[in-house]
Amino acid sequence: MKKLSFVFALAFVAAIAFSCKKDYTCDCSYTADDQTVTASVEFVDAKKADAEEACDAYQATLAILGTGATCELK
Repeated sequence: MKKLSFVFALAFVAAIAFSCKKDYTCDCSYTADDQTVTASVEFVDAKKADAEEACDAYQATLAILGTGATCELK
């Protein structure tokens, strides 16, 4: 029984450790010169909160340029 508990505990810790970081894509679309442009930025091996923050910053940068960008993290 102790071995089984240890295996479950180890599996739980491994699941938490490996699920914290993964790859995310920030898909954005905006208008430039009367054309719709799509752009993607990839965040490799990132935490979700960090990827969301970076995607929001990218959208804010595009907004400063007056593009009316909308970005979505996937």
